[in-house]
Amino acid sequence: MTDAPATTDTPAATDDASFPDVKIEDQGPARKRLTITISADAIQEKLHDSLSTLSQQAQVPGFRKGHVPAKLLQRRFGDAMRDETKNQVIADAYAKALEANELEPVGEPEPDDTMKELALEDGKPLTFSVTVEVTPDFTLPALDGLALKRPLLEITDEHIDEELTRQSLQHGTAEQINEGITSGDRVLGRVTATVKDAEKPFFSHDSVPLLLPRDQKDGPVLGLMIENLVDLFADKKVGDEVIIETKGPEAHEQEELRGADLIISFTIKDAHRIHPATIQQIVDGYGLASADVLREQIKLLLEQRRDQQQAAALRDQATREFAQKVDFELPEAMAGRQAARLLEQQEMELLHRGIPQEDVEIRVAELRSQAQDVARKRLKTYFLLRKLAKDQGVEVSETEINGRIASIAMQRGHRPDKLRTELNNAGRLGELTETIRHEKAADILVDKAKIEDVTIEQWREMNADEAPSTTKKSTTKKKTTPEASKKKTTKKTTKKTTKKTTKKTSKKTSS
Repeated sequence: MTDAPATTDTPAATDDASFPDVKIEDQGPARKRLTITISADAIQEKLHDSLSTLSQQAQVPGFRKGHVPAKLLQRRFGDAMRDETKNQVIADAYAKALEANELEPVGEPEPDDTMKELALEDGKPLTFSVTVEVTPDFTLPALDGLALKRPLLEITDEHIDEELTRQSLQHGTAEQINEGITSGDRVLGRVTATVKDAEKPFFSHDSVPLLLPRDQKDGPVLGLMIENLVDLFADKKVGDEVIIETKGPEAHEQEELRGADLIISFTIKDAHRIHPATIQQIVDGYGLASADVLREQIKLLLEQRRDQQQAAALRDQATREFAQKVDFELPEAMAGRQAARLLEQQEMELLHRGIPQEDVEIRVAELRSQAQDVARKRLKTYFLLRKLAKDQGVEVSETEINGRIASIAMQRGHRPDKLRTELNNAGRLGELTETIRHEKAADILVDKAKIEDVTIEQWREMNADEAPSTTKKSTTKKKTTPEASKKKTTKKTTKKTTKKTTKKTSKKTSS
């Protein structure tokens, strides 16, 4: 026999007849059912206001505006007015219920089955119920007492050479090809993605670009990490159809794709091969005096990336350690919008660190492929940083937003004003702001922590057993940044891993 759900009653405010009565029931971890009653007086007042507004705006033949009889207005517009008023009082009562009970929803409310049948009746109150997932309620632990490791890395000539190799491809020339497609080629295709046995595709587009990874066989398609992607396209030609069969990640933000068998059809329409630029062409492209000056500039760039990734490593450690000091219940089902928001924040952060766009796409696809428990840990971190930022009064200035946009724009090779417009049109400026706010909150933890510097070799050893992704890769001998070193696995660890989980990291300084 199960316990009855806990309930909380919020009585109507005595000095505000429009304030609703609210009954709250626990429906599971961070999930509440709100039963809200709007008084008859509040409904009557709102109907009167709606009728007054209508009388001032309605145009009826034979009457001057503002002089239409109330009975005529009710006869002509009554049903529509009541429906609109009903929606307004419900939305207003829901907002007041959240505010009065200090509930922060993390998804859209789920109305009960009777919501569609509701109607305003003269002299009667209106009662409705919704269920909503909310931000978990918990108390933050002490902010001090964390012990962190800071990886140290000296930028060497080898790192500079690797970055020059990457930039030679970035600034190279594209040759159109019709056959013999292989790793490193860029293809454009018509894509249809369907859940197996479904009648309609969940995605269809006539022109989807795809970069076949140069240093590994796995790669992202539609944000999903595909094993042996390079092999699937190997030796294909323009006009060929490539069928990709995969399984939706258990933590995917779209519920219908979680664990589902997916079939992706990619019909190749166009293909290009990148021929690397020469060092002199890169020098001329930047307007520099010599190759030596180019190497100096690249060293400064790599040092900047290292510092950004070093700061990110400290934040990651701090939030992981901090999360171990507190426990609270998470929503049973990650809302799709919330999961998508976390991925968008990760993308913004990776771009800010200086990681190239194609590598960011791989990392985001890997994050989407992570197990459900890993995704829930990320969600816990999100709630922790959100509460920490709120409690500490962390604010984000317009200058900080513009600076971050400029940094990301530089990585993408875009103009800052153009990128800002794109982010604004996509509704992602809020995500960018939240990313900065959470970073500043994590920095509060770092500032209070005890930090010990370690060598890059020690850092690799400490992180050797971490498995941030499930894609198949093999190891390389050299790593160039703390971010990349997290992916490093020792020979002993690699032997113990299965073929599907072995990692292959690229030789890119920026990865």
